[in-house]
Amino acid sequence: MRYDFLVDTYATERIKVVSVWSEFRDDELPRRPHVEDPRGRSVHEQMVHQCVSENLWFMNMLGIDVGAPPLPKPETRLSFIRQYAEDSGKRLAALKSKDETWWEGATTFFDVERSRAWVMVRRLTHTSHHRGQQMAMLRMLRHDVHSNYGPTADTGGLMQNHAPTIYAYRSIEGLMAGEAKGGAKSALPGGAGKQVTERPGE
Repeated sequence: MRYDFLVDTYATERIKVVSVWSEFRDDELPRRPHVEDPRGRSVHEQMVHQCVSENLWFMNMLGIDVGAPPLPKPETRLSFIRQYAEDSGKRLAALKSKDETWWEGATTFFDVERSRAWVMVRRLTHTSHHRGQQMAMLRMLRHDVHSNYGPTADTGGLMQNHAPTIYAYRSIEGLMAGEAKGGAKSALPGGAGKQVTERPGE
């Protein structure tokens, strides 16, 4: 099917969302990029936004309703991971059942008309945008960071230096099981002093 690539991308994006959430500690959920500036969402608010925003987009723009409230109770880190994993799994199953006619059909994107395929691309980039903000927060909090797309400073540095890609977990199921036990992420080798910038002299 012509739009399988969008379904496959969503399948990997949902793993990336919960993988980043798993990198935070429970006591960090109230943290903001700057403690005195309420404009920057806290880690907790980022999780809320992801769940609520994605639920609304899928219901209102794509006509996919998972039949559950988007937010967990209680709103703890592990509860957010479980809720989002369950809801996004149902959305993934619904997307797999759609044919090309559905993907190419028109829907309302806020105040304009777009195809469902177009809306899905925008949903994926919206999610990626907020995940990037959260990964910057992880660095502000001085965390080691596993791969989310490719190598990081903690997996060995730059791609052109053949640094490996090391994901925290191999699957959502493994992530939930590992985090329920207090964490069982893949070991990170660190950068061993290698430069992580293309401009090392600056």
